[in-house]
Amino acid sequence: MNAGDRTTLERLAEKYVWWKTPAEALADPRRIIAQVMDIGDYDDVQALAERVGEGRLRQCLHDAEIGQFNARSWAYWHYRLGLAAPGEVPPLPSRRLP
Repeated sequence: MNAGDRTTLERLAEKYVWWKTPAEALADPRRIIAQVMDIGDYDDVQALAERVGEGRLRQCLHDAEIGQFNARSWAYWHYRLGLAAPGEVPPLPSRRLP
């Protein structure tokens, strides 16, 4: 992670991963990215997308854990990143019972 990414993620962690210190949150940057993608305000989402790039945002969706995204954010990011056509958003991650 370069210094610019680190600075941006540290600032966002302070706001969106409030239950950890920014240093603790930086141990898992994907969690910070997912949290901003899910509940971030417009300016923070734009700053994140510009800083980390669409590839990293796509990877975050691909690796999403159960409960990391609400349905609205999940659909928005699939459309914004060109991962789904209208009406064809994949289901949210879910627990699979044996």
